[in-house]
Amino acid sequence: MASRTTDRTKDAKRTDAGEGPVVVWLRNDLRLDDNPALFHAGETGRPVLALYVLEEEDVRPLGAAHRWWLHHSLEAFAKSVKKAGAPLVLRRGKAAEIVPEIVEAVGASALFVNRRYETRERAVDDRVEKALGEKASMERFTGHLLHDPERIQTKTGGYYKVYTPFLRSFEKAHGPRDPFDPVETLKGFDGRMPKSDTLKDWDLLPTRPDWSKGFAEAWTPGESAAHERFSTFCDDLLDGYVKGRETPGEDGTSRMSPYLRFGEISPHRLWHGAHDVARRRKSIPEKALQTFRQELVWRDFNYHILFHFDALPEANFNARFDRMPWRRAKSDLAAWQKGMTGYPIVDAGMRQLWEMGWMHNRVRMIVGSFLTKDLLLDWRAGEAWFWDTLVDGDIGSNTAQWQWIGGSGADAQPFFRVFNPVGQSEKFDKAGDYIRRFVPELAKLPDKAIHAPWQTDEAVLRKAGVELGKTYPKPVVDHSGARQRALDAFAETKG
Repeated sequence: MASRTTDRTKDAKRTDAGEGPVVVWLRNDLRLDDNPALFHAGETGRPVLALYVLEEEDVRPLGAAHRWWLHHSLEAFAKSVKKAGAPLVLRRGKAAEIVPEIVEAVGASALFVNRRYETRERAVDDRVEKALGEKASMERFTGHLLHDPERIQTKTGGYYKVYTPFLRSFEKAHGPRDPFDPVETLKGFDGRMPKSDTLKDWDLLPTRPDWSKGFAEAWTPGESAAHERFSTFCDDLLDGYVKGRETPGEDGTSRMSPYLRFGEISPHRLWHGAHDVARRRKSIPEKALQTFRQELVWRDFNYHILFHFDALPEANFNARFDRMPWRRAKSDLAAWQKGMTGYPIVDAGMRQLWEMGWMHNRVRMIVGSFLTKDLLLDWRAGEAWFWDTLVDGDIGSNTAQWQWIGGSGADAQPFFRVFNPVGQSEKFDKAGDYIRRFVPELAKLPDKAIHAPWQTDEAVLRKAGVELGKTYPKPVVDHSGARQRALDAFAETKG
């Protein structure tokens, strides 16, 4: 493992040249801790100006849930970076035009960024660098992933398409670097400040209607909140993580995904922080730490695929699925989106998503399987809905996960493996706690009846105040018949 000192020295040699201010263009890295671009900007000893551009062209526009989180994240980051000594400038528009304009306006000799990996984002960054020309250098650092995708290659120089050998290669030769220290003091920019928008100008928060009440109750965006939640996870939940991550009715996951999405905490800090806690507390099982770390590597793997197969957000990784006869059924899609499919575990997940902007990982797989297999609807419809409604909707993970569950992705779950939503519900929400929380109209049903109300005696339903088709929908599809329909459709892809 490369030491932090080695990494720091190597990068410093590349970034010492030049005079004048340094502009740090923030993207998915709204933090002071382990932020390579911000750290190295401070190491130059030159004035630093932080810049965030709300890009609504040339890259994929943010979803509604993203926008809510971003407002509060920027609000928190602006205070912390200002306390460290640097102002934050907000601008909205085309980054390829705005960023060079700001660099020139403040007389900066360097632009520091942490790398992005999606094709359109990389193209924007390249256009920015080209526009800077000889006026200023552009330095790119690794901060969003444990490793840049080019670093992990097969023996033949290609890229991994299967997770397990990717994981082996990662563990054998690519241990993540140590985190950089938090930035505490920056030399502030004392020249003429460029014009800055305000967060209010951007209208990121929902108003008519304001659907974010549940978000505010469930989440506190920002770097401080990220570290607080991570401490809680390490202290109280890491030892039971293997089971907790599979139990949607309990608070047993790290819930780091939105903080990683916006870069309020780094994957390196999570990797080493969890290890440090496990080393101090011998009671934490090795399997728990290993499982948590493998989730971080899985995130890297998703970006690894995205980087090398740049059409991943729109095109099937496995081209045979181009022949898949997906159905077009708006009413079924709407029932799934609203959590009104008649399958309680599916509906609980979709309602949790709407209320909190987040869904338990196990349930994400259940609802994804239900959409693509029981309803036989294109994975892209699910990915688009998640992109708009998830606070942690991530261009790498969201796309790759949907292709994984839909059978068309890299190292994907075989399409013929169709989750039984009732069986999944009985296994992972045995007492129905999760269902009762998010599908309250079923709350009075006994444990055995809550997973499949349509199979329950009328007397039991009446006693619980449930009338199928009125207080709660009947199933939109018969699972056994839908499973066979999905397998028949899959057979058409074998041409």
